[in-house]
Amino acid sequence: MRALNRAREAFVASGRPDRVVRDLVRDSWTRSINSGIDPENALATIHLPSDSLEAIRTAHPLAVAMPVVRRLLVDSAAEAGLLVAVSDAAGQLLWVEGSPRMRTRAEDIHFVPGADWSEASAGTNAPGTSLALDRPVQIHGPEHLSRIVMPWSCTAVPIHDPENGSVLGMLDLTGGPDAVGVQSLALVRATVAAAEAEMRLQRIAPPSTPSAQPSAGHLSVLGKLGATLRFGATTTQLSIRHSEILVLLTQSTIGLSAAELAVALSDDEQAEVTVRAELSRLRSAIRPLELQSRPYRVPASLRTDIAEVKTHVRAGRLRQAVSAYPGPVLPQSIAPGVEELRMELHTLVRTSLLSSRDADAVLAFADTAHGRDDYEMWTHALQILPAGSPRRTAAQAHLNFLDDRLG
Repeated sequence: MRALNRAREAFVASGRPDRVVRDLVRDSWTRSINSGIDPENALATIHLPSDSLEAIRTAHPLAVAMPVVRRLLVDSAAEAGLLVAVSDAAGQLLWVEGSPRMRTRAEDIHFVPGADWSEASAGTNAPGTSLALDRPVQIHGPEHLSRIVMPWSCTAVPIHDPENGSVLGMLDLTGGPDAVGVQSLALVRATVAAAEAEMRLQRIAPPSTPSAQPSAGHLSVLGKLGATLRFGATTTQLSIRHSEILVLLTQSTIGLSAAELAVALSDDEQAEVTVRAELSRLRSAIRPLELQSRPYRVPASLRTDIAEVKTHVRAGRLRQAVSAYPGPVLPQSIAPGVEELRMELHTLVRTSLLSSRDADAVLAFADTAHGRDDYEMWTHALQILPAGSPRRTAAQAHLNFLDDRLG
């Protein structure tokens, strides 16, 4: 890295690249200088206004591939403190998602939706250079021509039209040194391949007829670290924050304001603007499901596994309720509103079983990760099992185990 820093300084001063510089980078530096890029002050130009960005995204061919990109790359990148960007063929960023902290930092270098990251606008960088060469490119910090971008590293791979091979845009992983490893390039390549395959599938799928009923959509949150949204033929795995927001909205019949969501999401005071920003990203993540505003709400037709469990319990179908209850609501969430939902549903199922004489349903619940330490449930099972049932011995043995462990 020190050698690259020295080589860049020498190039800026003399126009002659050192042999330590890769040919790909040297050629890109030359193209960038010839385009009028100022190595000391160049910043990407923001061309697309925010009010027209949503319409441009919706109409772009890559929109149908975004659920795949999010599922395979964005959530993992966010956990690793990285950003994922998707551009059009001209280098204009359409989506920038990932780590919230890194998104804030990236605003300083104009790495935001609507910005032009072509070489002619931002100088040497992985997104612009990969589009210029139509090949995968990794750019390490000092290989950027613009000094302002040198603290960053990035890996970009072009995305092609699956039918005619034309360049539609590129997929980029941006952040620190981790963004340019061998594994990073392999992961971005694989995600691009999956995105291109998704576009191909979308195009060969039979068109829906006017009489066909639209999919209601289904949200699964029970026993899951992050929610799964199924809408038509599309399945989307949501981040924990988006999962929390969506499940809270599904449980409100009249919708929630940004202020109400802020309270439900955190005990700490949270700015409404932060919640609105997450809602904007959620709206993109769950398309074509419509997220309405003022107040924020989801279509009443969206079904949830929470509602299924409640329906079974209220109808007295306890065996079906236990089968539909693989675990608590988003078990790792610490959002106050989610914790309340979690306790409410678990209590509903549990109290219904404790007042039931259906030993099969009671034992099916007791013999799960969320029921194995429930002393009262195992005691109830032993009480309602017939005197000659062979399962009494196992139930008594488990109660003895709990007595020893719990004291």
